[in-house]
Amino acid sequence: MHFDLADLRLFIHIAESPSLTQGARRAHLSPAAASARIKALEGQLDSRLLYRDSRGVELTPAGHKLLQHARLIMRQVDYLKSEFTTYGADNAGHIRIFANTTAVTEFLPEVLAGFLVERPGVTVDLQERLSRDIVRGVLDGTTDLGIIAGPLEVSGLQAIHFSTDRLVLAVPEGHPLAGEKSVTLSQTLAYPHISLHEGSTLLTFLRDEVEKLGQKLSLRIQVSSFEASCRMIEAGVGIGIIPESAAQRHSRTMRLATVQLDEPWAVRERRILARDLNALPGILLALIERLTGRPVAQET
Repeated sequence: MHFDLADLRLFIHIAESPSLTQGARRAHLSPAAASARIKALEGQLDSRLLYRDSRGVELTPAGHKLLQHARLIMRQVDYLKSEFTTYGADNAGHIRIFANTTAVTEFLPEVLAGFLVERPGVTVDLQERLSRDIVRGVLDGTTDLGIIAGPLEVSGLQAIHFSTDRLVLAVPEGHPLAGEKSVTLSQTLAYPHISLHEGSTLLTFLRDEVEKLGQKLSLRIQVSSFEASCRMIEAGVGIGIIPESAAQRHSRTMRLATVQLDEPWAVRERRILARDLNALPGILLALIERLTGRPVAQET
């Protein structure tokens, strides 16, 4: 059985697009040419890969299976190309990272800035995703690396612990909870909360925990960053649960008080996820070492 890499990449484009026409456009082919290639691929595999109708295309069970393998194959091809670039294995290539809200907004921008300045041949696609989608993305090859925090099952992946943070309650100075040594999540629900945007990892996590309590999370306003959250909290609009690292940084310039959360999930271990560290190209290993501050070999 012979697979053409161009056909596999075309299939990925179509699978990730709402229609065959748009997928063909991404592959710089006409719809007719793309359709003929997909039919030929189906013939090789003796399996139907797509359901086609007026609304677009949908993957069959066989199509889902091929998509997973195709992504992994093309990812390895990209790794191979990056290893044989004129910049050198550690200085060129494209990296895709799925990460949680705190990573995307707090520490990754600074880490990636220094990393990219030193390596002009590197490009990065950083996407904020929910924790379960991060794990799934690493497993199926949609992303090179994942960054998560907190307890989460990562069976089938290699995980590298690289730092620890905790969630705390941020309140304005003089707030009724400001004098407490610690509070439970349930105690905070008597007050309106300031939250990150819809779809953020932290908001999704907190809603799940509140649902377990059989209570309701009252949102006063949703904002795009922890800095904006802290400004709202300082002004007395509401209270918010945020990473301690963010609370400490913003409390230097804002009138905030922080209260420890008496919850088992408040302490959050940050981990880097990869399918197989030994299979990663030099550029990805270099980034992991930048994040952890130690050679990857110590973790394998």
